[in-house]
Amino acid sequence: MKIDPDTRRRWWALGASMALVATGGLAGCGSGGDNDSKTGGGTLTVWSLENQTDRVQATQKIADKFAAATGTKVKIVATDENQFSSLITSAAAAGTLPDVVGALPLAAVAQMATNDLVDTDAAKSVVDDLGRGTFSARALDLTGQDGKQLAVPSDGWAQLLFYRKDLFDKAGLPAPDTFNKIRQAAEKLNSRNVAGITMATVPNDAFTEQTFENFALGNNCQLVDAAKNVTLDSPPCVQTFQLYGDLVKNYSVPGAQDVDTTRATYFAGKAAMVVWSSFLLDEMAGLRNDALPTCPECKKDKAFLAKNSGVVTAIAGPGGQPAQFGEITSWTVTKGGANTDAAKKFVAYMMNEGYPDWLGIAPEGKFPVRKGTQDDPAKFTTAWNDLPAGVDTKKPLGELYPKEVIDDLAKSPDTFQRWGFPQKQGALVGATLGELPVPKAINALAGGETDAAGAAKRASDDVKNIQKSLE
Repeated sequence: MKIDPDTRRRWWALGASMALVATGGLAGCGSGGDNDSKTGGGTLTVWSLENQTDRVQATQKIADKFAAATGTKVKIVATDENQFSSLITSAAAAGTLPDVVGALPLAAVAQMATNDLVDTDAAKSVVDDLGRGTFSARALDLTGQDGKQLAVPSDGWAQLLFYRKDLFDKAGLPAPDTFNKIRQAAEKLNSRNVAGITMATVPNDAFTEQTFENFALGNNCQLVDAAKNVTLDSPPCVQTFQLYGDLVKNYSVPGAQDVDTTRATYFAGKAAMVVWSSFLLDEMAGLRNDALPTCPECKKDKAFLAKNSGVVTAIAGPGGQPAQFGEITSWTVTKGGANTDAAKKFVAYMMNEGYPDWLGIAPEGKFPVRKGTQDDPAKFTTAWNDLPAGVDTKKPLGELYPKEVIDDLAKSPDTFQRWGFPQKQGALVGATLGELPVPKAINALAGGETDAAGAAKRASDDVKNIQKSLE
């Protein structure tokens, strides 16, 4: 199956851009566009990493509503994630920073903060004015550091474990939300025609890293400890590598697996479980013509898999608590701008009056991290439930999936965890997504070149070398 551009942007470009951001590497020069706000023209320049044409147009429409309401014009500038590090560095050097940057992943926020490019007072002011209690506490934690609010968290996408609920029910299996339940289900459901599970194993893709981290977090396997010592060779991490290796070697499909093949296998009805992002939700329901399910039952009902799949939002290992990998994207107000007050008002608008329209750009990958207002605490989660998802066909996720699934998805940002960020190691996280030590170790494990302990040591040693290079 040919990978769609949106998926490639989410998985591959995200990892590459994080690495660029973390290392500060330059791939070119120039700012994102005309910055009228610095010349007193009354126009805010807003860079958006949601850079597909339809999403830029949708964002500009929201910005135009803000302009109509406030009299402040806004220019949305599409900014490629691969080039973000070089662009923001060049703009800072030239004194042409945008007023606001949107759709920033966590590693990019951390790097901007490290380079003193974000106005933390402005971010705090927006959050406080909107009401800290209206935001996901986890999202605020991930976008804050040392008591400062680095950015205004906007939305998130989740890493999820999808499973064939019909097959599980027939076999009398519980939802696969723990290491043991996942292993038992994979073993019982694995057959000549249907693999127990399909997961990423390729060494050169951030998707493999994200899949492993989703398991690791729930087993208290951390990238570093509180003293910033690399801990990938710790017992919880060895245990996680062991599970991963057992699953891919004994109960998965042969050959290297990536974002394309794992989706294709599950969509063909050839796997009982798959680990993928929440962006699978609209595709699994048959709403994208370039990524349609192909299972035998899907020929009569494109939404068959959506109707017969369960979703696990958080996995627990024997050594940890339920957790999941998730990405939070944010709005930042840049430091030293001439129109800081207008920039704050714009971000507040995007998180309030314009928030449903912003989430509606891609509801399957924009879970609200601001749940509602102080007067209506569930306003935005309720609105999100009814937003139409999809590309060629559009339907609200609430019409496609059971209420309990939608409720779990809406709450999932509250359980998001990430390696390195609690230990203030965002730059290290970004650098590892450039070198990809964990995917390389997993690939060696899947290919039989090493065992779980060896894979853990290899990954740990590689991350230690990366850490030294950043000192």
